Amino acid sequence: MMRRVKGLFDSPLLRRISWHLKRIGERVDGRFFISLSVGLAAFIAVTSVIVWIAETDRSVSDLGASLYWAGATVLGLGHGEFVSGPVGWGVGWLLGLFGVAIVATITGALVGFMIDFLLKEGQGMGASGYRGHIVVCGWNATARDLIAELSSDAYESQIVLLHDSEHNPAGNSVYFVRGDTTSEDDLKRAGIEHAVSAIICPADGSNEADMSSILTVLAIESLAPDVRTVVEVNNPDHVPHFRRADVDEVMVTSKLAAHLLARTAMYPGLSELVVDIVSGGDGSELYRVSLPEDYAGMSIDDVAARLRHQHRATLIAVSRDGIIQANPDEGFCLQPGDDLVLVAESLGALMPLRESSALP
Repeated sequence: MMRRVKGLFDSPLLRRISWHLKRIGERVDGRFFISLSVGLAAFIAVTSVIVWIAETDRSVSDLGASLYWAGATVLGLGHGEFVSGPVGWGVGWLLGLFGVAIVATITGALVGFMIDFLLKEGQGMGASGYRGHIVVCGWNATARDLIAELSSDAYESQIVLLHDSEHNPAGNSVYFVRGDTTSEDDLKRAGIEHAVSAIICPADGSNEADMSSILTVLAIESLAPDVRTVVEVNNPDHVPHFRRADVDEVMVTSKLAAHLLARTAMYPGLSELVVDIVSGGDGSELYRVSLPEDYAGMSIDDVAARLRHQHRATLIAVSRDGIIQANPDEGFCLQPGDDLVLVAESLGALMPLRESSALP
């Protein structure tokens, strides 16, 4: 029960509302509302004393009743039977008129906030409020296909798109933040500090787009060094610069496509196989799982046979100390802390294993 209550008050919607309230509060002069509150309290106190003197027997209980009646009248809840003389009637009219002004001011402030909230959210000027999500920085053809893949059932993370555009190019299923991918304020609105990973896509195929991507990586690393950063790079010569920016993964799509095309020219059907594996086709999905304790010390051949027999999974590579070793030698033995990269039909077949992550 407590978890449900905590989850309710820790929802992304409430965090967005809190962000908008804080933003408006920084721009609104609080002295106006303080003066209004003080004036209202003083007006109620004075009018209640006048009614207490003119309309009651002037007892302490009558004073409390007068205060209550004055406050209720301002809110439109007062009863006319409490007063019976011209002084009480006049004070009641004044309280009613003052109450209308107060209610109109409060209603106007609430309506103004709702309009501002809806407009800002629709224009991408809000804050995501997510936790454990994926931030896509920039928009191009790769980002479009990437978001389509991340929106499938195989991925459960929320997606936030940070892009400088007047409208959301990714559709309503993705939370849109309009801004500059190199701006720390815009990255904070995208929730980069609470994201699990950030994917940076260049705006076009130019070298200037790569430079902008490097600045984006530097901004992310300064705000959230623990967030996993993956970058699409145009020019292979720029990869060392991205490495120096401490990026986690670099993908040179042109180079990858060239290698794949070359292999396909020699061995027909390889491109379809690779696309099927990475896109989660029938009977094939690429996963990375942590090595179970009872697998430690086993040879690579024994592990591959066991995975195939028990989980219908095909071992492709082993990741050790951040280095992926594809097709290890037959004498290679697994050690605690290793990760396995494999192809399987679904996560359901891998339930006995401790899942680490699905490779995007």
